[in-house]
Amino acid sequence: MSKASASSVESQEQLVSDIKSVISDAEEMLSATADQAGEKVNNLRARIQVRLHDAKLRLVDAEEALLAKTKAAARATDEYVHESPWTAIGVAAAVGVLLGLALGRR
Repeated sequence: MSKASASSVESQEQLVSDIKSVISDAEEMLSATADQAGEKVNNLRARIQVRLHDAKLRLVDAEEALLAKTKAAARATDEYVHESPWTAIGVAAAVGVLLGLALGRR
């Protein structure tokens, strides 16, 4: 997986996490205002509930897309390793040597 696509997946994971947090906060707010009366409050609560439902559906779609991208990246990596095993071994060895040198200097 390239550095850019890893960053994209991480930013999407963060976005999904943020959306879950916002949904949770909104649901908590709706629960806290359940005893409030009045037509305006009831209309606002109804609109928020509809929007929360829509947001949950979009969140499910976003999670599925993120999962699909992650699986595609894993498949691409697997295919590359199978097509070029010696290159993959060389890259892994070079990374190991660099890590060994970096950790050895501490």
